[in-house]
Amino acid sequence: MKASKSIVQRGGQSLDSGFRAHYNAGVERDRLLRGTSNLEFERTKRILLHYLPSRPATILDVGGGPGRYSFWLSEMGHSVHLVDILPLHTRQAREFQRKSKNRLASINLGDARRLDFDDGSADIVLLFGPLYHLVRKKERLKALAEARRVLKPGGLLFAAAISRFTSAVDGSLRGFIRDPEFMTIIQQDLKNGQHRNPSNKPEYFTTSFFHHPSEFEAEMKQARFRSVKVYGVTGFAWLLPRLDQIWRDPTLKARLMSILDRTELEPSMLGISDHLLAVGKK
Repeated sequence: MKASKSIVQRGGQSLDSGFRAHYNAGVERDRLLRGTSNLEFERTKRILLHYLPSRPATILDVGGGPGRYSFWLSEMGHSVHLVDILPLHTRQAREFQRKSKNRLASINLGDARRLDFDDGSADIVLLFGPLYHLVRKKERLKALAEARRVLKPGGLLFAAAISRFTSAVDGSLRGFIRDPEFMTIIQQDLKNGQHRNPSNKPEYFTTSFFHHPSEFEAEMKQARFRSVKVYGVTGFAWLLPRLDQIWRDPTLKARLMSILDRTELEPSMLGISDHLLAVGKK
C-alpha cells in the first residue's frame, strides 16, 4: 500500500483560513480526553467495537488528527494509516508514536478528496472530521467516493457528522443566544447547515457543514454505500448538567452507556445528538 507525502489544498470555502486557525491553535490534541468530547470518544469506540473484525485489519484513519483513534486501533493489532490535512496534527501523531509501544503503519499529510492509496486496499475507512469540514455537497461526495474506492469489497466506512441542531441546542444551554452574532449563526445552521463563525471565536467552532440525520444517510446512499445505519453518538447525554459526576461513578456511567446503547438508532432522537456516526458497506 502506498501513502502520500503530498497534500492537496483546494475547495473554495472548505478548509478555509478560519478552519486552519481553529485547529492550528492545538484544540484537537487532547480534546477527546475531557468533558463531553470524552463521551464522544468512548461512545464512538463502543460503536466501532460492534463491527471491528477479530483478525488484523487494514484501516485508513482519514482526517485522523493527532491519532487518538489510530493508536487505539493499533493497540488492538490493526494496521492503521493516519492521514490528515494539517501538518500540526501529523507532527502531534508522530510525537505520540515516539511515546507509544505500538507503531502506526504510516502517518502522512493528505486530503480526503484525493487519497493516495490503491483501489481496494483497505478493510475499513474512518472519516471522523472531513465530512463536516467539506461545506459543499460535491466535495463530501468526492470524499465518500474516495473512501469507497480504497475499500475492499465488503469493506466498511465509518463517517462522522455534526447534527444540524447542535448550535441551537448548545447555544441555548451555554447562554450563547445572548449574543446576536450567535443567533445569526443558529439561524443559518437551521436554514441550510452552513455553519460560519466570522469573528473566529473558538467557542463558536469554525467553518463547517452540519447535517440533518436523514440528509447524512441520503449522502451515504448516494455514494453507493449499502446497509447504512446512522447512530446518535452522544445522544442526549452531552446535555446532562452533572455528566462529570456520572462519568466518575462506574455504576452510573455503565447505566448511562446502556441507555445510550438502547437509543443510539432511534430516529426520533438522532437530531439531539451533537455527533452522528454513519456506517456503510461497500
